[in-house]
Amino acid sequence: MYQQLREANAQLVMAALSAQDLQATAERALNQQKSVLAMVAHELRNPLTPISMIAERMVRLPSDQLPRMRELIESQVQHISQLVDDLLDVSRASTGKLRINRRDVDMMQILIEAVDACGPVMIAQQQQFDVHLPDGTLMVNGDSGRLAQILHNLLANAAKYTPAGGRIKLSATVETDVLKISISDNGIGVSAKALPFIFDPYVQDEHAIGFNGSGLGIGLTVVRELVEAHGGKVTVTSEGNGKGSEFVVMLPLVSH
Repeated sequence: MYQQLREANAQLVMAALSAQDLQATAERALNQQKSVLAMVAHELRNPLTPISMIAERMVRLPSDQLPRMRELIESQVQHISQLVDDLLDVSRASTGKLRINRRDVDMMQILIEAVDACGPVMIAQQQQFDVHLPDGTLMVNGDSGRLAQILHNLLANAAKYTPAGGRIKLSATVETDVLKISISDNGIGVSAKALPFIFDPYVQDEHAIGFNGSGLGIGLTVVRELVEAHGGKVTVTSEGNGKGSEFVVMLPLVSH
């Protein structure tokens, strides 16, 4: 009887400790959820302020200034749309519902279009943009829109975290039926503390918060999910704060 009481008491202690662990885990998850929701609300509210201000001023503005105001509104609406799209993609990925419509596409054309789209932004920010692409076609079995999204996210990230006068480089090479795309910069870099978690959702490097605007910390999560959905892999290297970073995307080429 004494032995049975000891065993029962031990089980009660273990159950109590387990319950405490579960409660602590639940509280951490709830706090994280509250933090994420607050951050999402903040990021979605930011673009609404200039839209509201412009809308109030438009009734008093001369007609020649209206096209410029329209451009500003469209820019903020596009920012909101991108945030919502990224949130939806992260949610779909976590539930296995991320849709990829794959077919054989020429990655070279997608690369060129990404350069044409992102180049002017870097020029406007006084950044040097170097591009090195091979000759010929680069056939990949994938979703052209999603592949373009990968490039746009990484190039926009490089432009965002590289100061004026900085340098961004895009290069593509072929290594044994694998396409290697490298996007590097000499911007603010990634700290050693954040580097292992940089592709996790809602992770932001401390020294990057507030630099050239803020974000939700989900753009790189979307990149990872899209690259892996295409059978590829994405990695990042950085020597630390102020020493730039390099993102490398590996995608399987279509064998002939």
